[in-house]
Amino acid sequence: MCDLDRQIEQLKNCEPLKEFEVKALCLKAIEILVEESNVQRVDAPVTICGDIHGQFYDLKELFKVGVDCPKTNYLFLGDFVNRGLYSVETFLLLLALKVRYPDRITLIRGNHESRQITQVYGFYDECLCKYDSMNVWKYCTDVFDYSLGSY
Repeated sequence: MCDLDRQIEQLKNCEPLKEFEVKALCLKAIEILVEESNVQRVDAPVTICGDIHGQFYDLKELFKVGVDCPKTNYLFLGDFVNRGLYSVETFLLLLALKVRYPDRITLIRGNHESRQITQVYGFYDECLCKYDSMNVWKYCTDVFDYSLGSY
């Protein structure tokens, strides 16, 4: 099992990644996103999901109902973070799946994927609480700057 597959399994169990793993995952995601255009073609069949807001167990249920990736395409309509208790795990799982299956996972940035909004609605505080550092927040919000479409 490759390291990314192990991380995906770890994240599916809502287990945190180490800070250096988060950094590497975010950098790899940026490498992929920077090559994508702002307008993405998404082929059917596709499962469309929106406004997860850190509701990790709802995300797991979506995968259960919609069939696990890579058997179908997924389009996530933003608002991955804030409000829920598991925004870090939710966003990192989506990123890991994007890295593993870049042609099957499409992520579109919502209005909550911005530094300012994450500082107000909980993602920043969650990162500080779980990692005792703002580094994970910075790595994740750096991803928001790249081609996640637009809100």
